[in-house]
Amino acid sequence: MFVYLSKKIAIPNNTRLRCVSWNKEHGYIACGGEDGLLKVLKLETQTGKDMKVKGLAAPSNLSMNQSLEGHSGAVQCVTWNEHYQKLTTSDQYGLIIVWMLYKGSWYEEMINNRNKSVVRGMKWNADGQKICIVYEDGAVIVGSVDGNRIWGKELRGLQLACVEWSPDGKKILFGMLNGEVHIFDNTGNFITKLQVHCLSNVTGAIHIAGLQWYNGLNGYVEANCPCFALCFDNGRCQIMRQEVDENPILIDTGMHVAQIGWNHSGNVLAVAGSQHAMGQDKEVNVVQFYTPFGEHLRTLKVPGKQMYACSWEGGSLRIALAVDSFIYFANIRPDYKWGYCSNTVVYSFTKPDRLEHCVIFWDTKNNEKYVKYVKNLIAVTAFGDYCCLATKADEMVGHYVLVLCNSIGTPLDSKYIEMDPMYLTMTKTHIITASKEAFYTWQFKNPKKLATLEMATKRKAGSERLYHIDDMPSGTAPQEDVDFSKAFTMLKGRLQGTEDPICCISASDKTLFVGRESGTLNRYSMPMLALTHKYALNCRPHQLALNCTSSRLAIIDIAGVLTFFDPDTRVTDEDGREVVGEHLKFERKDVWDMRWAEDNSELFSMMEKTRMYIFRNLDPEEPILCSGYICQFNDLQIKSVLLDEIMKDPENPTKEEMVEMEIKSLRDTRDLLEKVGIADAQQFIEDNPHPRLWRLLAESSLEQLNLKVAETAFVKCKDFQGIEFVKRLGNLQNETMKQAEVAAYFRRFEEAEKIYVEMDRRDLAVNLRKKLGDWFRVVQLLKTGSGGDDLQLEEAWNAIGDYYADRQKWQQAVTYYVQGRNQERLSECYYMLEDYSGLEKMVQALPENHKLLPDIAGMFVSVGMCKQAVEAYIRCNRVKAAIDSCVHLNQWNTAIELAKSHNVREIDSLLAKYASHLLEKNKIINAIELYRKAGHYFDAAKLLFKIADDQMKQGSKPLYLKKLYVLGGLLIEQYHEMMKLTSRNKGKNAGKKAVEATSALAGFLEEDSAAMSDTKLIDSAWRGAEAYHFYIMAQRQLHDGYVDAAMRTALHLREYEDIINPVDIYSLLALCACANKAFGTCSKAFIKLESIDVLSPEQRQPYEELALEIFTKHSPKDNRVNRIECNSCASQIPDWSTSCPSCDTKFPTCIVTGRPIMEYEYWLCSSCKHRAIQTEISQKSTCPLCHVKV
Repeated sequence: MFVYLSKKIAIPNNTRLRCVSWNKEHGYIACGGEDGLLKVLKLETQTGKDMKVKGLAAPSNLSMNQSLEGHSGAVQCVTWNEHYQKLTTSDQYGLIIVWMLYKGSWYEEMINNRNKSVVRGMKWNADGQKICIVYEDGAVIVGSVDGNRIWGKELRGLQLACVEWSPDGKKILFGMLNGEVHIFDNTGNFITKLQVHCLSNVTGAIHIAGLQWYNGLNGYVEANCPCFALCFDNGRCQIMRQEVDENPILIDTGMHVAQIGWNHSGNVLAVAGSQHAMGQDKEVNVVQFYTPFGEHLRTLKVPGKQMYACSWEGGSLRIALAVDSFIYFANIRPDYKWGYCSNTVVYSFTKPDRLEHCVIFWDTKNNEKYVKYVKNLIAVTAFGDYCCLATKADEMVGHYVLVLCNSIGTPLDSKYIEMDPMYLTMTKTHIITASKEAFYTWQFKNPKKLATLEMATKRKAGSERLYHIDDMPSGTAPQEDVDFSKAFTMLKGRLQGTEDPICCISASDKTLFVGRESGTLNRYSMPMLALTHKYALNCRPHQLALNCTSSRLAIIDIAGVLTFFDPDTRVTDEDGREVVGEHLKFERKDVWDMRWAEDNSELFSMMEKTRMYIFRNLDPEEPILCSGYICQFNDLQIKSVLLDEIMKDPENPTKEEMVEMEIKSLRDTRDLLEKVGIADAQQFIEDNPHPRLWRLLAESSLEQLNLKVAETAFVKCKDFQGIEFVKRLGNLQNETMKQAEVAAYFRRFEEAEKIYVEMDRRDLAVNLRKKLGDWFRVVQLLKTGSGGDDLQLEEAWNAIGDYYADRQKWQQAVTYYVQGRNQERLSECYYMLEDYSGLEKMVQALPENHKLLPDIAGMFVSVGMCKQAVEAYIRCNRVKAAIDSCVHLNQWNTAIELAKSHNVREIDSLLAKYASHLLEKNKIINAIELYRKAGHYFDAAKLLFKIADDQMKQGSKPLYLKKLYVLGGLLIEQYHEMMKLTSRNKGKNAGKKAVEATSALAGFLEEDSAAMSDTKLIDSAWRGAEAYHFYIMAQRQLHDGYVDAAMRTALHLREYEDIINPVDIYSLLALCACANKAFGTCSKAFIKLESIDVLSPEQRQPYEELALEIFTKHSPKDNRVNRIECNSCASQIPDWSTSCPSCDTKFPTCIVTGRPIMEYEYWLCSSCKHRAIQTEISQKSTCPLCHVKV
């Protein structure tokens, strides 16, 4: 940062001041002094749209200068309540007055006089709701903003000197006259004493000069940053992170301190007071500026006898100092973290709600901004097209990161380094950083020159170099890997660090200069880093800058004095010896920024206080009022950015905050061209040649159609396109057309178009708009006048369609593509809009074999619309692609049909391959579904029966097993139907009657030939389903109390011993028979159970015991046997018989009741071909076995 005195206001009657306070919110300055002096001033800067000068450079006037009457004694304490716009003041007699603003003037609102003691401190809390007042005798009063007393307390035996609130308002800190600090809570209860570390080895009486805790309203420099400052009048100071800090920052300012103050963002602490002048007896008034980490930033010397107080302005760009009977104002030029690369200003700021730094990449050309949040940002630098952010690594202590970014904030490369990047600079190929002891260079890869970025995990030798400042590199030694431990210890036994630390660096493509605190200047050749010279300067450099040819070095020293050094000039010193390097006599004071021109080694601009000076070979031009930071100086133009203005609203920068200034020769040339003429201007430019001036002459000559001078000027500024343009103009015969071409060249397109239209050359106007891509205007031009041809209109419609499509406004794009008959882009729009009906219509409208059909088919495939995709593929004769899409979408039935109708043979092998893949993955259900969709019902059924058999062995539930067997049976029925259809299709060419007569038989014959080995499976397809159907039915009938029906069904189950476990069948039969009192049948069931081989003797024993128990009570005879007559031979048979023993007639079983069907009329299921008694099925809505609707 840089600071300089800018203004002085004298208080009337030489009344000495005692205190000053600047209202940060509204800009009022209150100052109190002897004899009851109390003034409120306001410095207002002239603002407005017409104001060319902004910021600190803008003229400021006193808009308010009001004396407030009320105090009789010396006013010792003034404090603002910014939230409620109140001023509280107190004098040496203890009188307190609260002032309020009413209609532009300040009036008394409240008065309080305790008459016992003097007020030593008054402080409002952070939200302005409470004020704490402390008296010297130990009395403490806390009051509210409306004047009510909240609480009061007498701290007996303590003499108070000052007071401070914690930022959260939960604690109050009281400073004592003896230098102690006591901490209380906000209700007045004592908590602890503050531990003071900075007074070690101090003797004698000391007093607290300042107790200030930054409230954090504008964010912090970094997480857990020191923000609580305690300073004593002897110059000792400590800065803590909170009220309990074992390791505070300790500073010995060497001053007699009057007052301290934090700036608005807590990153600078001002310490105001006086110190002994070197070699003199008198005291000098000074303000020292420190960072929260105790680093000294600047010293400001202030004239006068005694300094009493200091106070910061709201934006921390000015500080007010009360000295004797004057208020001095000093301007602050902060060290913003910023850079400028390819029309982009990169700057950072902190937000109160985020710990990270917010870095904004503001493209000043397009007024676009890109935001990036960066943790622990240390520095920013930029050059050419890139910028570098230096940050502190989170994960490791002592590690830092250099991040190379482009102009929109995209990280391109990064390096971890193990040294603090205190100084950072950049050239077009290197990033150079330095700590106090060492410097490091990184030759970064230019992404624009590389096709691919190499991601090297190992540090590549040659791209990085590191040297201690006391090293003497020759540049010839072989490059080793970077070892950061060398940055701190050079030789064994040598202490870390250096006696002469680095304080600034500057580099160009050829040279690196490193400035040291002693005034020594090290010069290294780039990129090999050989130490070529050491120079001795007669100042301590603070900032260095090399001109474009590396022939002159600008030096701004610690006091803000600008001097120049010619490193290659040979001069004779006082002893008559020849030395290299000359420190020029030229000097300018109070310089805080400078920049060399990029295209002229003698041109530079510099900021001196609030003026910008431009120098040509050390001769200044007239100064320009400005407070901006210089971004760029080339083409005789200076770009400057008003960072102070940007920081007022950093998230919304405006183009007004970028200032462009022209140097005198450019302004003079412009004036000559406007007021005198081309000939005189040409002579002036020849005397003061510069490409920019020649270009200005060329442009002016073109406007006047003076082609000869224009061509000469374009040649001088090496503008090949300009030369070509002049030649093209020379070939035109029509003067009006030349004017139109010139207007277009200067981007005055409306004017050029108007000239073309007036010439009746609408075609040229259309061509101009086409080149510009203004297709809306092309359509307007074509539609008016004679109109254009259809091809031109179609081209325009399509271009407008492209305009909307590029912006993803698909619906508007469709409108124009339809008019432009652009089928290809139209299909894309329909696809993006998910308008598949539109795509279907397109397929129908397009001619067969159109090149767009496969693309549309691909679109349908991507969204799973198989039918439409197939249709599109068929229309362009891509059967294979159609089949592949069906396979991809798992529509195997469609794929098989297509394969059969177009004689494609590969489908079966593909199907088999996919099915075997699914089976290998044990995805049997998926394989079944695949076979079913492909029409391979028999293969699907086999897999389903396999699953059913496996589940049966695992003892799954009967209902689940029945479902599996029913599905298998249904698949077999579908297989039968398919076989019949196949045989019918084969016989279509024969006579219809013959086909009808033989179709069923042909189908069965085809089945036999196709699956001889699987006949058993086909014949017994429904046996499993029947077995579990009757098994479940018997149990239901038994549970419902129909014991006779249950026994009949259980007797029928004996036919399914191959499917259901016989133990289960006969156990159920024995149970049903016993319940039906048919003990004969029950006895047979038990005999069967006892004779089953699979049961062990232990398992048989319970059956034997149960049988013994039953049959000792009941005779093994059926109590009643219902007999019916066989409908074939009229024999009497039991009503449960499924076949007649006399004539071997088999009776079908009713799937509703489980009874044999003796009637001739019965119901037959169309799906599973099973029968049921007509009267029984009439009560059902679905087939009880296969569940198909009746």
